[in-house]
Amino acid sequence: MYLNNPNITLNADPDTIVWKYLDLSKFLDLLMSKKLFMSRSDKFEDQYEGTFSEPTFEEIKKLSINNPDFLQYYKTHREKVAISSWHINEYESFAMWQIFTQNSEGIALQSTIGRLQNALIPENNYKQFIGEVNYIDYKKEYIPFDDMFFPFLFKRKSFQYEREVRIITDVAENKMTLNDGLKINVNIDQLIEKIYIHPKSENWYKNLVIDLVKQLGFDFAIEKSDLESDILI
Repeated sequence: MYLNNPNITLNADPDTIVWKYLDLSKFLDLLMSKKLFMSRSDKFEDQYEGTFSEPTFEEIKKLSINNPDFLQYYKTHREKVAISSWHINEYESFAMWQIFTQNSEGIALQSTIGRLQNALIPENNYKQFIGEVNYIDYKKEYIPFDDMFFPFLFKRKSFQYEREVRIITDVAENKMTLNDGLKINVNIDQLIEKIYIHPKSENWYKNLVIDLVKQLGFDFAIEKSDLESDILI
């Protein structure tokens, strides 16, 4: 189970539904390895990932005048943090299908906040937390920096549609080197409640996914997305 950090608040109810959209190869890698891939924070497309807003950065620069290593530490810390992003939504999201799956062979994992918390297997090698992302104006609003995880729990308002909750792993203390990211041990049966197949996929594809999941020894509920169901007139 994830560690408790008194500085990080997760306001969502444990039964809050969350989703992860991914392609078949990543899904199979998750099931076969029983490990969840987390991307290194500075490898995301958003170049502001893990950085500070302008008001906070100006304050940090003042504090760094007599201690230049202070600012440098914050810059390099992004290389030591890995993130797994999940989307909070009661229902499927057409936009998330479009953004995070490249073709009609995508998969959506449905879980809950509570399942994410219980799926994490404690590790001695690094710190791990779950937090909900705050969306702010990076030109005007302040990001606190009294906790090293805070920069990774804030994003620009233009990303509000993501409604993101994150699993965050920090390997700084044990001097691990992250390349593209990190794979962490998880309880797959806790992590996944249900699987949805891409709304534009063919029936043969759904049957293929069902067969593959069974062969790997899992028994998840698998459904075809109904976002493309027949129109009733």
